[in-house]
Amino acid sequence: MCIQFRSLLLELSRLHQRLSKTQQLHALITKTHLSHDPFYATRIIRFYAINHDLFSARNLFDETPHRSVYLWNSIIRAYATAHKFTDAFSLFKQMLCSETKPDNFTFACILRGCAENSDVLGLRLVHGGVVVSSLGLDHIVSSALVAGYSKLGFVDEARLVFNCIGDPDLVLWNSMVSGYGFCGYWDKGLELFSLMRSEGKKPDGYTLVGLISSLVDPSLLEIGQGVHGFCLKLGFDSIAHIGSVLVSMYSRCKCLDSALQVFGSLSQPDLVTWSALITGFAQSGNSEKSLMFFKKMSAEGKKADPILLASLLAATAQLAIVGPGSELHCYVLRHGFESEIMVSSALIDMYSKCGFLRLGIKVFDSILERNTVSYNSVISGLGLHGLASEAFEIFKEMLEKGFEPGESTFSALLCACCHSGLAKEGREYFRRMKDEFGISPRIEHYVYLIKLLGMAGELEEAYSFIQSLPEPVDSSVWGALLSCCDALGNSELAEVIAHKLIEDKPEESRYRVMLSNVYAGDGRWDEAKKLRDGMNAEMRKMAGISWI
Repeated sequence: MCIQFRSLLLELSRLHQRLSKTQQLHALITKTHLSHDPFYATRIIRFYAINHDLFSARNLFDETPHRSVYLWNSIIRAYATAHKFTDAFSLFKQMLCSETKPDNFTFACILRGCAENSDVLGLRLVHGGVVVSSLGLDHIVSSALVAGYSKLGFVDEARLVFNCIGDPDLVLWNSMVSGYGFCGYWDKGLELFSLMRSEGKKPDGYTLVGLISSLVDPSLLEIGQGVHGFCLKLGFDSIAHIGSVLVSMYSRCKCLDSALQVFGSLSQPDLVTWSALITGFAQSGNSEKSLMFFKKMSAEGKKADPILLASLLAATAQLAIVGPGSELHCYVLRHGFESEIMVSSALIDMYSKCGFLRLGIKVFDSILERNTVSYNSVISGLGLHGLASEAFEIFKEMLEKGFEPGESTFSALLCACCHSGLAKEGREYFRRMKDEFGISPRIEHYVYLIKLLGMAGELEEAYSFIQSLPEPVDSSVWGALLSCCDALGNSELAEVIAHKLIEDKPEESRYRVMLSNVYAGDGRWDEAKKLRDGMNAEMRKMAGISWI
């Protein structure tokens, strides 16, 4: 019996157990009446949670008469980790009414659950419970509060919690730096990082991950390079998760040579790192390289996730070659991703842009649980192929099914109207977008409307409409009207618009070219030549080439 008991303790001390082994251990502690001891029950509940068997975990919890704080924490954490927040909060309320009171780990778990569930009210209520329980200065709870408030966008409240701690530990500093980064305040994160160092705190890998992750804008490349230099100085560059965020940062900044250099220094890049590099090439317009690295990744046994597949399908859509896209479709089917909405929507978009609309519609018809994104993809595809009436029918079906259209839906509809020259219908959809659905127009909506009005010959109306918009009006809106003037040969209005655009964006060559074309069409050859001669080498476009 003593040997059996030691064997049991050894098995329970492991971090993981298979479900079958967990069931055997459960049977053993039940047989020996140890299941009434919260220590043994806690370990078995944790094993059940790891194996996603919450039913058995809950049964064991309900059958355990003496419940320690560790037992309560195990079952609450099990439900929270599985994103069953209602059950986790219900158990937390039961715990508050029991003899066992929550500790700092209980509160931290529930606070993380509130943040994951986007439950601001719940977060505030639990924060109140933290204060009442005299745990307001606990570092574990404070870190969870800082992370929770930051994740929900209340970074000032996160900072108030942080400021209340007299001597924050490294975890708390990291939570606050990451919080600023998550909310887009990279400058405040950098300022806090400097304060942290001035107070003698030595940053670790998680500090730098939080800081680098906040550098999302390409204009921050120089700062990112500076932080990279700091990583090299401290010898952090070889740490996998730091290398991963550096690859992501350089990819976002379209500095792919540096991204490749960091990537090459990693011995075993994870899926996130591979995805960052592949997506970086795709978003920089180098679709061939993104597909090449995807093949390398697959050869190394890494399995793509839905986000990466959607990005790759977008890259093949840019190439407008159906071959790589259909290969990806086969990969999707082989790995069972066809039910993922983002993947199926990307497939529809890819087939439409590669000229195989019917294959895109076939994918759409196979989707069991459609959403707004999948409807937007098929509306856009139909519109691109000049099938506006079919696009309108899909939109009608979308509304009948109870889906709420968004900005992208109306962009797709207005684009369909543009491709089919349906000015009247375009005006109506623009009106409905604002008045019926309360969606404020974006630049792309204005561009489509101006194109519709302009190509219908309503150039003066389009001009007056742009003048009625609040300043500053985006150059692409004026550019849409200029292209209409070019197409319809209205040199007088084209000249007015082009001079305005050239004045606002002197480095842009396309407006000079368009005005030059208008002059040439009007027989004003000297003025056309003068405009083109005035363009320097940087302004000149590379000549187009064809595979044919």
